Amino acid sequence: MDRLRNDVEHDVRFANIAIIEGNEASQFGIGIVSARIAEAVLRDERAVLPVGAFNADYGVTLSLPAVVGREGVSRILEPAMADEERQALRASAQVLREAVQRMSAGDPESTI
Repeated sequence: MDRLRNDVEHDVRFANIAIIEGNEASQFGIGIVSARIAEAVLRDERAVLPVGAFNADYGVTLSLPAVVGREGVSRILEPAMADEERQALRASAQVLREAVQRMSAGDPESTI
């Protein structure tokens, strides 16, 4: 299981590099994803796509699988996770909440 997890993590982290190496530009990946999301909204597909949406459970916008249709995100799906993975997601959400708070306060040290 650890090997599978490491392989998936590697693929996700380096997907953009693979696109750049194949096409010499990352805008193709961005364009294809944007077109797919627009298609799901325009056709009211209610497709499950990994998109960023505000998640009230975490108090911040996160990218998780979500049902996307004409109304935008109608439902956020949270995949089954091991305790370690859930703790890591909560920690990431905390970092994001803190960054938003710094930005809202006009913190000049904020890098986001």
